[in-house]
Amino acid sequence: MSGAPDWLVPVSVLVVVLALAYLGMWRGWRKRASRHDLPELVPAPPVADLPPAKLQVGARYLGTTVSGDWLDRVVAQGLGARSNARLSLSGEGLDVIRLAGSFRITVGALRGARHDQGIAGKVIPPHGVLVVTWQHGDLLLDTGFRLEPPRPVKGNGAQPTITELQNQWVRSVSKLVRDHKEHTA
Repeated sequence: MSGAPDWLVPVSVLVVVLALAYLGMWRGWRKRASRHDLPELVPAPPVADLPPAKLQVGARYLGTTVSGDWLDRVVAQGLGARSNARLSLSGEGLDVIRLAGSFRITVGALRGARHDQGIAGKVIPPHGVLVVTWQHGDLLLDTGFRLEPPRPVKGNGAQPTITELQNQWVRSVSKLVRDHKEHTA
């Protein structure tokens, strides 16, 4: 028997297998990113320079998919990174402020909003995902958010539920899209 401990070979094999698995995942992620050839995202302005908001809320950015295919996740331009976000809806569009890369969905690119059960492999029943549909380049995209419940304000009575909050966002985005179409037609 050699001077090597008995555990050295199995641990070495495990390290090699894990490294190969990580390499495979990394290559798959890079391939997925190149599959959706997207132009640069419209950058969101600094938080201090955001336009006056019609609505604002904290949310969890769940991801972006090709519209109509909630499993075809788009990872190009940093859209694949799940992260906490701050949403700000104004007359200029929807600003998504997040550490993983802030961006703006301009009012001209917005196509609508709806409730859904899931997006990009993340399922939150019943209809716990706010999905915003928008056009970017040649692709129609769906971006999903899980809205955070509003913080209770002392002496302010009952707070809206997540469903009521999502309904408010769906109505506001839909109205913004309608108003934009009427002004550009």
